Amino acid sequence: MNDETFLARAIELATENVANAGGPFGALIVRNGRVLAEGQNRVTATLDPTAHAEVVAIRAACQVAKSFSLEGATLYTSCEPCPLCLSAALWARIDRVVFAADRHDAAAGGFDDREFYELFARDRDTWDVRIDSVRPANAAEPFEAWLAQEARTDY
Repeated sequence: MNDETFLARAIELATENVANAGGPFGALIVRNGRVLAEGQNRVTATLDPTAHAEVVAIRAACQVAKSFSLEGATLYTSCEPCPLCLSAALWARIDRVVFAADRHDAAAGGFDDREFYELFARDRDTWDVRIDSVRPANAAEPFEAWLAQEARTDY
């Protein structure tokens, strides 16, 4: 199998999902030529704004792999990952991301991820949502507890 074959499946998942109350996005995680998991956008179907196809696929692949790390894997997706999905891929240690449609195609379809890419490039003072830091004296306490825990699983 090759990139085109895996992308064809991602596009097929995305197209099928439209008829199943989901958004037009599909993804799969492949490692060593084997599909670990597939995902479809379920945001509106499950009322979960994080249920993007890539995130759904990553969650399922981690369960199959029995690890939070998908090192050595490739994420194939029907569309260029939004910042949420790209961040999830980075956290999962995915080695490669391959996409078909891009952010401009998504915008033409009513999904303007460009707005988020542009937002992160701007100073936070210009954002519509307020981001405030309130730092009590014990703000670092959870991290101190984490570092003191010898049995922790680093990630």
